Amino acid sequence: MNSLAAALSNRHRLRQALAMTIVVSAGLLWRSPWLGLPELPRKYGGDALWALLVFFGFGFLLPRRPTRAIALLAMTFSGLIEFSQLYHAPWIDSIRATRLGALVLGSVFNWPDFSAYGLGIATGVLCEWLLAKRSWPDQPLASTHRDSIPDHQDRSAGRVTEHQAPPSDCES
Repeated sequence: MNSLAAALSNRHRLRQALAMTIVVSAGLLWRSPWLGLPELPRKYGGDALWALLVFFGFGFLLPRRPTRAIALLAMTFSGLIEFSQLYHAPWIDSIRATRLGALVLGSVFNWPDFSAYGLGIATGVLCEWLLAKRSWPDQPLASTHRDSIPDHQDRSAGRVTEHQAPPSDCES
């Protein structure tokens, strides 16, 4: 794995938590009447920020996973939440009726929301790429002991693998 790829898959949880806090704050402000945004940018911008929060959330939970895996998880989760809006039972509709439930689960299925989710997740990927590029190659985001083990050694047990030549019959 090259240094840029390693930097992209080594997230700092504190940085992810800070990003999530900023995105939640921005999302609440974005959807508030204080900004006075028209309905279309208010709705889809909020959806994009929600998906960005999901992206950073998965990055927080799975800091060593590659960015593309985090993006795929975030898009899948966002899609599942969107499709869950087709299901209406009293128990889930009562959750959606609360402010927090509406923010997390939404309420009405809408195909264009997927575009907003894609935009939000793409923004997260771009943020990670820019951050990794800024710190690469001089200072990778993080280094682990596992990364310092030579490729010919088994990383889990420190054993030499088949990449090393087998002992010859002449050795005793």
